[in-house]
Amino acid sequence: MKKLSILSVLFMLLLGFAACEKEGENPIVELKNPPNITVPANNTAYVLEEANAADTLVKITWSSANYNFMAAISNKVEIAVAGTSFAAPKTLGTVSTTQLPVTVLAMNNALINMGLPPFEESQIELRVTATVNPLVEAAVSNVVTLNVTPYLTVPVFPVLNVPGSYQGWDPAKPETAIPSINSNDLYEGYIYFADPNTEFKFALGSWSDNWGDDGADGTLEPGGANILAAEAGLYKLNVDLVGFTYTKLKTDWGLIGSATPNGWDSDQNMAYDPATNSWSVTLDLVAGEIKFRANDDWGLNYGDTGADGDLEPGGDNIAIAEDGNYTITLDLRQTFGFYAYKVIKN
Repeated sequence: MKKLSILSVLFMLLLGFAACEKEGENPIVELKNPPNITVPANNTAYVLEEANAADTLVKITWSSANYNFMAAISNKVEIAVAGTSFAAPKTLGTVSTTQLPVTVLAMNNALINMGLPPFEESQIELRVTATVNPLVEAAVSNVVTLNVTPYLTVPVFPVLNVPGSYQGWDPAKPETAIPSINSNDLYEGYIYFADPNTEFKFALGSWSDNWGDDGADGTLEPGGANILAAEAGLYKLNVDLVGFTYTKLKTDWGLIGSATPNGWDSDQNMAYDPATNSWSVTLDLVAGEIKFRANDDWGLNYGDTGADGDLEPGGDNIAIAEDGNYTITLDLRQTFGFYAYKVIKN
């Protein structure tokens, strides 16, 4: 009997040791306190001025999220239009510390990308989301409301004009030009041809420097033959004035993703507005992700790497935070040096 008692005790000890070992291998993550923003104060007002673009507007400061163990925390600082429940947040930065300096320029770019009107006061909301592991739900801070007035600035890029039958063969018309964003003689942009069999060429502001395509083979020659766009529509034009080549691609744009009614299987067609060189669609979405793609194909698609409102070819999926009816706009004008988009919850 004594031997049985000793064996029972040893068995219970082994069970306890195994349980402790298993719990140590898979510790339970417990959030004790979420991050708390201390700077700026709620309802702080900022009037942004271009003359101070390089200055620090604010050093956003918060207390760290507190977990039941020492954790390496990634803090994402986000802003959104007030009252939208952060359905389409913009990221100001991601840091492992508890402070993020934000310049006037960085804030202004984010505000303009959000579609806020320049020289008018708007309300935005600020929050910090803390993450210790992608599998662990992020800890969200208090929300701080700010009153902000952005300014409008339009960068100047070298441009290549696209004169043609669609615009009166004007080699200097600024509305029908495509930019070289990196000032490297590589030009890209979208031009709308309303009629089929449109002819065009490329020129540097006058007929003194112009290029066409004598063999319709994608190679440019000085003073070469007119280039033909057989179908009406919006064309993506890429021109290399180093290697003297070009491509043209007729595009029709759609929205796709897990947030859309058809998921990742097929696109939701968007409608084109020639006046703004943009595409838009209003539809019901669920919480999930979206991307923009052309011609029902992944060969040309845009996402948003960094969630900063700038679209990149093949960029990251765009998050839709909650169910609702949305108007989604794809802006292909490159006014600020990038393709942009808006996600507005109706």
